[in-house]
Amino acid sequence: MLREAGSPVSHPASAPHHRVEMSNVADQIAGQVSEAAEAVAEAVLPETPFVARGLRLDWAAKRGLDIGVAATALFLLLPLMLLIAVLVWAGDRKAPIFRHMRLGRDGRSFGCLKFRSMVTDGEGVLAAHLAASPSARAEWAATHKLSDDPRITAIGQVLRKTSLDELPQLWNVLRGEMSLVGPRPIVQAEVARYGTAFSTCFAVPPGVTGLWQVSGRSDTSYAERVALDLDYASRWSLRRDIAIMLRTVPAVLAQRGSK
Repeated sequence: MLREAGSPVSHPASAPHHRVEMSNVADQIAGQVSEAAEAVAEAVLPETPFVARGLRLDWAAKRGLDIGVAATALFLLLPLMLLIAVLVWAGDRKAPIFRHMRLGRDGRSFGCLKFRSMVTDGEGVLAAHLAASPSARAEWAATHKLSDDPRITAIGQVLRKTSLDELPQLWNVLRGEMSLVGPRPIVQAEVARYGTAFSTCFAVPPGVTGLWQVSGRSDTSYAERVALDLDYASRWSLRRDIAIMLRTVPAVLAQRGSK
């Protein structure tokens, strides 16, 4: 792009300082919104947690919140979602939405939807990368994630950093396969790592967001994520759901540990 005459020349040396300032602002916003979420929830919602297998009225309240928020969000975000779909498709002329089989409530399988952020032959790329890198194998074994994942596309990096790749899951919420808040939707191979906690964690539907997403996200270990899922499923309440949803906003703004 041509620079206008007389416009000041930017100094690269100031970029790191600018990024630090932006990071501090994001952290401040995150803290303020999180505190506000807790205050609002404590003021207007009951303290007593719902029980996952409890009264129908309790479950209806959670389901009603899911439907109302998901339907409204899909309507408002439809133009953005169409734009993302076009950008993903333009990268390699492949389907922009990825359907991956995950386990939901009571261990039932469902197709979890996401905007595709990886190359289409991701499994082969991952296998080759792990075979060539001992450090990557160790990281994958510990967290089931990679800090430098060769499968992720350029547009995929942006989608993951902003969590926009998860917007199609709002359709899963409307279908009742997921909730706005809940444990992570996992694959069959992960069941063994949950051990006896699996039945409790998935007595509720998996969520688009949850405790682990607002507690460090990818920076948490696998064992910590299981513990957070178990804590949520054991003590879930409408008040807690709303607080987690509000805390998700600053977590995404701060791009806290997302990969």
